[in-house]
Amino acid sequence: MGIICPMSWTAPAITRVDEPLTGGERESLDGFLNWYRGTMLFKCSGLTAEQLAERAIPPSNLSLLGLIRHLSEVERGWFRRRAGAQEIERLYTPDSNSDADFDAATAAVAEADYATYVAELDLCRAAVAEHELEERIFLTDRQFEVSVRWIYLHLIEEYARHCGHADLLRERIDGTRGS
Repeated sequence: MGIICPMSWTAPAITRVDEPLTGGERESLDGFLNWYRGTMLFKCSGLTAEQLAERAIPPSNLSLLGLIRHLSEVERGWFRRRAGAQEIERLYTPDSNSDADFDAATAAVAEADYATYVAELDLCRAAVAEHELEERIFLTDRQFEVSVRWIYLHLIEEYARHCGHADLLRERIDGTRGS
């Protein structure tokens, strides 16, 4: 009798919601950020844990799972720790110089890290829901102030860059292009 290997977890299919074409500033910022969040999940859809953890090319530590872990950390840092003033630890990186979110992205943690990311998105939305865009946040780690609006714009920029990385990674894994 042969050895039975458990099936690898596969990232679920998702349906992205288009960004708003009209509306107020907050609705537009939320809509674009949510579209990019959905795009990142869309780039992972249907891939196995092993595929998500696959590195781009040596010596790069870049992988789709690494991006998911990194964006979990970024969302948590800006929306929950800074804007929301929540006293919570980092998820993967014990200090700002660590690359643990990328280096420790392995197939063994893919399902849990994906779930952490999805849960973190909801927690981050809730953390800033009642904050006005004009509200100023003092960043003690950087010694200056930013507005909640700036944080939204920064996250949109962060996602735009990393969704570009995700496009290239997905194409390398299975040839899927665009969208």
